[in-house]
Amino acid sequence: MAAEPDAEAHASLLIDDRSSDSLHITGGRVWRIVTDTVMGGVSSATLEPARTQDRNCLRMRGEVSLENSGGFVQATLDLVPNGLLDASGYCGIEIDVCGNGESYNLHLRTADTRIVWQSYRAGFIADSHWQTLKIPFQSFHPHRIDTPLDTAHLRRLGVVAIGRAMQADISIGRLALYA
Repeated sequence: MAAEPDAEAHASLLIDDRSSDSLHITGGRVWRIVTDTVMGGVSSATLEPARTQDRNCLRMRGEVSLENSGGFVQATLDLVPNGLLDASGYCGIEIDVCGNGESYNLHLRTADTRIVWQSYRAGFIADSHWQTLKIPFQSFHPHRIDTPLDTAHLRRLGVVAIGRAMQADISIGRLALYA
């Protein structure tokens, strides 16, 4: 069953405004931390509600290690409870971030991504001041999947530090779909 945006779609569909002082968002869904330890890696990270430069946010901090074939830490969120989000009426993801000047990725998972290493990926830099990024869906590239991104069947979003040894430190503010 797919969740659908309002028939009269607004300029954006708010997913998380960080008004919660927990890992929960409106609607009860929960941000989670996932690291490469699920596959034998040794990267480590924390995810907690925080205040960064006077803004409520989630802050993911950790160390990405390439040891034991590892290499990622991720803050992940199911976009709707027990279903799929139809984002076909939107142009992309809008996210407020503040970080340590490192490269990060947004990963999207859909009904088509059945194997854990499959995703659609777009990169960005998290500068040391708050910025609002608009990442169009056409900027997401398939990773280990041949199927094009189907925005009518989005399942999960991840903010990811991946692919190289690094210190991850990124704050996530407002998250929405934009038209």
